[in-house]
This record gives sequence, C-alpha cells and structure tokens, in this order.
Amino acid sequence: MYHLLIVDDEMHVIEGVKSDLDLAKNEISELYTAYNIRQAKAIFAEHRIDIMFCDIEMPQGSGLELLAWVRENHLETEVIFLTAHADFKYAKQAIQLGSLAYLIKPALVDELEEVLMNAKQKISRHSELHRVNLLWTQNQHLIEERFWKDLLDQTIPSNEKELKEIALHRNFLYSETMTFLPVLISVQRWHQEFSMRDEKNLEYALKNSAKEMIVQQVMCGQILPIDRGQILVILYFDMYTDELLEKLISSCEAYIESCNRYFHCDLCCYLGTDGYLHEVLPIVQELRALDTNNVAFNNKVFPLIGKAVSSVQIQLPDMTVWSAMLKKGTKEKVIAEATEFLEKLVQTEELNANLLRQFYENFLQMTYFVLNLKGIQAHQLFCDEISLSLSSKATRSVTDLLAWIRHTVVKAMDQAEAVEQATSVIASVKQYIAVHLDQAELSREDLAEHVYLHPDYLSRFFKKETGMSISDYLLQERVNLAKVLLCKSDMSIGSIAFSVGYSNFSHFSKMFKKVTNLNPNDYRQRNGI
Repeated sequence: MYHLLIVDDEMHVIEGVKSDLDLAKNEISELYTAYNIRQAKAIFAEHRIDIMFCDIEMPQGSGLELLAWVRENHLETEVIFLTAHADFKYAKQAIQLGSLAYLIKPALVDELEEVLMNAKQKISRHSELHRVNLLWTQNQHLIEERFWKDLLDQTIPSNEKELKEIALHRNFLYSETMTFLPVLISVQRWHQEFSMRDEKNLEYALKNSAKEMIVQQVMCGQILPIDRGQILVILYFDMYTDELLEKLISSCEAYIESCNRYFHCDLCCYLGTDGYLHEVLPIVQELRALDTNNVAFNNKVFPLIGKAVSSVQIQLPDMTVWSAMLKKGTKEKVIAEATEFLEKLVQTEELNANLLRQFYENFLQMTYFVLNLKGIQAHQLFCDEISLSLSSKATRSVTDLLAWIRHTVVKAMDQAEAVEQATSVIASVKQYIAVHLDQAELSREDLAEHVYLHPDYLSRFFKKETGMSISDYLLQERVNLAKVLLCKSDMSIGSIAFSVGYSNFSHFSKMFKKVTNLNPNDYRQRNGI
C-alpha cells in the first residue's frame, strides 16, 4: 500500500482529486493534503510519502522549489505535477528535476490512475533494486572470501583471462589497474596449553585484530583463515608506494606486539609483493614457503622483497663424539654442544626447515643407538604424552627442537643411569611381579616394557644379578604365595591356584609339586592350620 500527498493552494482542486480517486482500487492506504510548501515539508517530516501530486504556482513557493527539496531529502518519492500552466519552460524544468509526469488541470480520472500506476511500478522496481543492492552489500565480504579461497585452493584457474571472466560472473568487482598485496600471519606457538575450541576463539580474535590494526590502517582488504594458526590478509591498492610499505611494516610490528601481550602467542607476519589478480596465488605460495623455512626467528616481520634462496651448503656435525658422551652419561655437554651449533646457524641466517629436519633425524638416530646399546626400548621410553607432543613439534623451529633435545637426552640418560643401578631395576621388576602374580599371562615382555628394556637384555641382566631366570623367579614367587595361602587360609585349592595366576588346577598342582615335592593338598595337611 502507498502513501499519497496532494499539494495545491486551491482547496477545490484537492477535493476534486480526492473525490475522483478510488483509494482502495489504487492501493492508497494514506492520503495527506497540504496547501503550501511549509505544510508539505511538515508532513514529510512525520510520514513516509511515496507519491506526491503538486501544483507549480503557489503563493508561498513554487512546486518546482518543493520538487528540488524532495529530490535532495526524499529521493524515493515520485512527484507528479498537476498544474493549469501548459508552459514548456515549466515542463522542461520539471523533467530536469526528476518529475515523473506533467498533467494539465483538470486531469481526467484515467490520466490520474495511469500516472499512479506508473509511479507504483517505478517505486516497486526501485524497492526491489534497493533490496538486491542491500543484500549484495551485506554479503559482499562472503562473496569475496569465497572467491579468494577458491583461487588459493586452485579450484578456479589463475589464468588472467579466465580469472577475469570468473570474477565478473561471481560479482567480484575490481578495476584492472588494481593491485593486491598478500600478508601471511602465522602463529608459531601458544604460550599456554589451549583446547581446540580455545584456539579457534583466539584465532578469531587474531583475525579481528588484524582487520583493525593492519587492514584499516593501510587500505581496504579481505581477511581469511587458510590453515590452523594461519591467517591471510589481502590488501587492495590503487597505487602502492614505499610510504605505504613502511606504514604496513609498522602496523604489522604493532600487531605482533599486541598479540604477544593479549593473545599469548608468538607469530610472524610475511609481507608479499603487490601484483595483479592473476599474480596473487604464486605470491601466497612464496609466503607459505617462507613461513615453512622460518625455523629460527620469532615475532618478526619478513618482507618478501629481496629474499633469495641460499646456495650455501651447511655441514652437519659428526655426532660420533656426542654418542660417546652419551654412553658416558655426560648429557649436559651434549645438550650444550647441540645448542651452540644451532644458535650459530641462526646467526648466519642459513638455517631452513630441511636442514633442521636433517639435524633432528641424525640426533634421533644417535640417541636411539646409545639406548639400544644399553638395552633400553626407545619406543616404550618415549610413548608418553609429553614426549610425543615435543617430538611432533621438534622440526617447526629451533626453539621447539632444543626443547625436544633437552627432554630426550635427560629422559634417556636418566633411564640409562637407572638401568646401570642394578638394584633399582631388579627391585622394580620384583615389585611388578609381586603386584601382578594373579595374572596368568604375565610375561617377560611385560616386565621388560615396565623398565623400558629389551626382553633379551632384561633376561640376561636379571639372571646375572639374581642367579636365576625370570621364569624360575616367577614360579618361585607363585609357589611361595600359594604356600602361605594353603597354610593360613581356608580358601579352596582351586581359588588359591587362581590367585597365583593358574587357571588350570592340574597345571598348578604339577608346578607346585615340582618345587615342593608335595601336591597342594598334602602340603596343607602337613603344614596347614
């Protein structure tokens, strides 16, 4: 339904139009009247006016003046002049000011209804266009984000011609002179342990902060998460200058400092070079490679400009000497030498991800070799949650690698020292046997796993220290416990057999007699209560 305003200084004209129009038929829900410009403006101030019939010549100001005011303040209102002057000059001015129609008094009912229909159709078109524009504006950032993700995932080609057609088809609007500059933000580590949900919330906060501290400080742009702990900022430029680069670097430095303080993380910003739309993908790929190879530095801004791949061949240390040190238990010396080597590489700025992984693998091999010599099962020693977590992050950076080295060396050498202290290992094995005597499947492998030793090594070591094999000791302990239960309890012999790890009564009786020369029942009769 529409709101209609009639403005005319002649009352009989207003009443004539009101009587001629069928309001319901013409979808007019509200009809207002004014006799001069002042009254008309007052009605506009309090009500929505969709269509206005207006005279041109009035005592307190002409209809052309009112139309000019309406066009400036109420652009959505359609204006139709209803005047007694068939003057071409007036008609020309009315058209120039955006009048929909120019009718001569007295206008026929059919003429009034026809111009009303035209006005309603135009309003309807404008309303739909406004709705579409509003919807498009509200979702423009989603359209852009989807476009960029598809480009980076290479689900759409980065060929210049094809990319231009796809961008046009998807309503991703840009000028051909516009350039784009990617900035990769990569979280290196969190200072605290966070759940996956907390990390997601913090990454959302990082994204919003990047919009405020980087995008809005420099130019307009798009922000999108591309991987866990990685955010990509794509800045749009009509003209990129050295001054903008300096401002961008300064904004990124302030952003890093703020994230350190408020979001408990270390991160780096990698600045790409500016390029046209079809050049963005290879620039982003270079930035991600730069991030992968940054294993030495924290909380820095890295411009892609001037970054060249090093051709220097780095010689990794001969770890034979370190291996000998570990055999002798000088763990702090090994940690110190590994730290010194890595820190020197950091200073030369020649360290990359591939070199760091090679160092890690060599060090791991050297450590496992020493553990093997000492009979320690490395896969059992390092299966705890802390060891697995440190190992998974060891090749991300020098900081993470050094944390893993210290943990690994200390844990390995502590266990080696414990093994060398025979009483400690034997006592641990004996205690484990005592607690698990009721388990029929208690094996040499179970005992070896408990003390992180190879089963064969433990068997030799146990016999050397105790003078008997593990199986003989286990049998002895089972029979000793059975003797006590036979003598000092009224448990059935079947229950006693089960309590000392035998599910088969006959087998229990056989093994008991082998040790005592008596079957369980005879032993009880001679020595029982």
